[in-house]
Amino acid sequence: MLNTVPDQTPRLHVAAAVIYSPEGAILLARRPEHKHQGGLWEFPGGKVEAGESVLAALARELQEELGISAIEAQPLLQLQHDYPDRSVLLDVYSVTAFQGEPQGCEGQPLAWVTRDRLREYAFPAANQPILDCLLDSAAD
Repeated sequence: MLNTVPDQTPRLHVAAAVIYSPEGAILLARRPEHKHQGGLWEFPGGKVEAGESVLAALARELQEELGISAIEAQPLLQLQHDYPDRSVLLDVYSVTAFQGEPQGCEGQPLAWVTRDRLREYAFPAANQPILDCLLDSAAD
């Protein structure tokens, strides 16, 4: 869904997932070089289409990108971020159970990463609040 912010920059609505392995590692995917923020690591997900619910978009994107189906997904946080060339609204879910074996269906590299190693990966700026949330909860 595209909204406009006061400066008329289109806002891209994205559903994203923090996907946990049974051992507690988090799945990351590397963005293709030719895409916005290419080469950086991200939490899997994608654009919410017009008329589509966030959960439906998340289910579709996880199937298309990773070949998995979320079984347990809970809202984690919602955030907005403005890049110079676009704005994003991220609805982030915590996926603690899924069916299937994640694979990079679009050729993207994947990595299972423990929380203590997340800072070793370069992420888009919009992902910083997600990292802060994950690392703050790990400190508890």
